[in-house]
This record gives sequence, structure tokens and C-alpha cells, in this order.
Amino acid sequence: MQMKFQNYISSNIVIVALQNTYFYTMNAPLAERLRPTTLDDYLSQQHLVGPEGSLTQVIKAGVIPSLILWGPPGIGKTTLASIIATTSERPFYTLSAINSGVKDVREVIEKAKQSGGLFTQKNPILFIDEIHRFSKSQQDSLLGAVEKGWVTLIGATTENPSFEVIPALLSRCQVYILKPFDKADLEALLKRAITTDEVLSKKQIDLQETEALLRLSGGDARKLLNIFELIVTTETSETVTITNDMVLSKVQQNTVLYDKTGEQHYDIISAFIKSIRGSDPNAAVYWLARMIEGGEDVKFIARRLIILASEDIGNANPTALVVATNCFQAVTAIGYPEARIILSQCVTYLAASAKSNAAYMAIGKAQKLVRETGDLPVPLPLRNAPTELMKELGYGDAYKYSHDYPGNFAAQEFLPEAVANTKLYDPGQNARENALRAFLKARWQDKYNY
Repeated sequence: MQMKFQNYISSNIVIVALQNTYFYTMNAPLAERLRPTTLDDYLSQQHLVGPEGSLTQVIKAGVIPSLILWGPPGIGKTTLASIIATTSERPFYTLSAINSGVKDVREVIEKAKQSGGLFTQKNPILFIDEIHRFSKSQQDSLLGAVEKGWVTLIGATTENPSFEVIPALLSRCQVYILKPFDKADLEALLKRAITTDEVLSKKQIDLQETEALLRLSGGDARKLLNIFELIVTTETSETVTITNDMVLSKVQQNTVLYDKTGEQHYDIISAFIKSIRGSDPNAAVYWLARMIEGGEDVKFIARRLIILASEDIGNANPTALVVATNCFQAVTAIGYPEARIILSQCVTYLAASAKSNAAYMAIGKAQKLVRETGDLPVPLPLRNAPTELMKELGYGDAYKYSHDYPGNFAAQEFLPEAVANTKLYDPGQNARENALRAFLKARWQDKYNY
């Protein structure tokens, strides 16, 4: 096994140039021992690294842009970054946003510049794990190096980069979304472990059932392999039969109140949202407490409340969106522990509010209609007419300026002819939207059947 290491290591920075494969010891966890080193061995993400994948084409061309890998934990973001570095034969610098600061970023950039940069070799890859944890100043410190091409940045994040990466840096990066593993991917990973791992392959493993393993891992491949290794290696017999009951008997299911990166993360946020949608403030604040006690990111909770305020309450109580947006701003500025009070106020308000998904349904219907009918022409009366030629062609003709008519309303057609009279917004059954329905009925009469 041939391996070349860069001669630069600090307490927070490890720089490795990979030639053929990862270096590991037999004491390394199973997930590390099985970490793929080529695209051919990389499971899933065919939309990125399959034969026609967008990243495959980029890697083959040898022109690697700075990029952000966005996806859930344990999905292979670090592995993919390493494979890109290996395949493109570039030095690979890694930082963890958890324990690195601006000083560390500047050190690694300076090291890259001293190595010759673009003029003597391919520019190095700087991989930053959990880049969403970098502050604005830390992210700012990357801009010059990325702009000048001293390094190619690959950032990994489990959070939406639109919220967590500063716009100046985000505009210099391509964003690639990694999809969660499906059942087939995870089962293939287990079978690979059984047949190829030097430790596990020495045992006779009969994988009869996988449901418990997959449920406990929550789709996290690293967690799946850690659980699997624990179960297999604690069996004294050389023959191991994996069943759901056997897995559950060996793994403590309730050791963690709330795992914010695993299955409970998704189950509890689902219960939380459904409790608010179902107008139960008691259940909603209970699930909120579960997330708070588990250390969930306050911004994650608050963002979900903003979405819910529009999706599930909408025009039944337009103030809900204002309250949720203000909640996000407040908890972002204050943080724990006081943020729990603001979140509780917002959650109980939303749960006790009138509900309507009419606006949410309307945009869904409208998008479906657009996909089905294509690029319909804008009616001539609605077109802008900034030139004489356009006026001669009839642009803007017959348009009725609403404010010139009684009640600031004039009946006319605003939809393309092919979909004229289509009703997309149907107000919900609540006091505010009943008033909206009456308003629309008075103006449109029988046109939209309000």
C-alpha cells in the first residue's frame, strides 16, 4: 500500500495527499475500514457520481470548482471529497469547523500558496467539514483564496447553505445535494461489510432481517456500520444470525433522549409539526421541550415554524407568519437558554391559531397547471408596451386600469386564454378566509364560483 503524506500537521489541521487508498489500522471502526476510495466503490448518489452524474463529468474534465456538499449526516460527504482529491491528484487539506478558527484557515491557505499554487501544480483542495458552523468572519477569511484559486474549497454541511453560508462565499461555489440512502443502499453496505471487511469476513454472518438495523441507524451509514460492528463483534460464536429481535436485544434503544442527527430527529420534528397543525398546544410544547433538551439548533426549529405559519395557517391568520418570522430573528439573536421562552410563545400561538392550507394548495395547483400547459403566451392587454412598435402590435390594448373604476375593480381576464376561468385559490373555512371569499364573490360573481 503506497501512501504519501504532506509534511504539515497542526493540532487542528490534518493535510493528506492520497495516492491509492486510505491508510487505516485494524483498530479503526468498521465505517472507516469500509470507506470507499474510488467512484466505482461509492454507493448511491448516482445523480452526482453515476456514469452521467454532474460531478462525474466535472471530475473527468479535471476542472474542479469550489463546491458545497449538502446532505444528511453519514451520507458520504467526507468520503466524496477525498475521492475527488484522489482522482484529481490534488493535495488534500482538511479542517473541522468545530475546532478550527480563522488562524487555522490562514495557515492552510498560506501553506497552499507556498507550495506553488496554480503555476506549478494543481491547486490543492481544502475540505471543511460542517462549514455551517463557521462564523461570518471565518467564512470571510476563505474568500480571497477561493477567488484567486489558491485553493479549491469543498465544504460539507447538513444545513441549508442558503441560510448558513454567507452569500459572497456561496456565489463562488457550486452546491451539490446528496440524497439520503435508501434501503437498498444500506443493505448493500451491510453485505459489503460481511464479504470484504478483514475482521467481519472471518465470521459466518447470516443477515436474515435488517429492519431494526435500518431503523436504529436512521439512514446514517456510519451509525449503521457502528451498530452492526458492535453486534457482530460482541458475539462470541463464529456464527452470527442477525434478526430484528437479536439487534434490539443488544442495542439500548433509549440511551439518548433525542438524537438530533438520527431517526428521532425526523420523528420528533414530524410529531411537533403535526401537533401544531392539529391545534394541540400541549403536545406541541412537549415535543418542543424534547428538542430543546436534546440540544436541537434553535434556528432549525424556528425555520420550521415559519414554513408552518404559511403552509398550515396562511390567510386564516396572516399575523402567524409575522410572529414566526420575528421568532426566528429573536432566537437567532438570543440563543439558549432564553430562546426556549420565545419558541414556546410562538409554538403555542401557532397551535391555537385558526388553520388553512389554501395558499399552500393554490401554489401546488398552479405549478401543476404550468407543468401541464407549458409556456402559454401572456394576453396582449397584460403585456408591457415600452416601445411604439409594441403599442402598434396591440401590447397593452384593452387593459382596464383598476383604479379608474368604482371600487377599484374592473372585470377582465388575467389568465392565458387556454386556462381562462381556472380557479386555483379556494379560501378555507374560517372567519378571515370567509371574508376573503365574500370579497372575491362580490367582484367576480360566478366567474370563479366563490
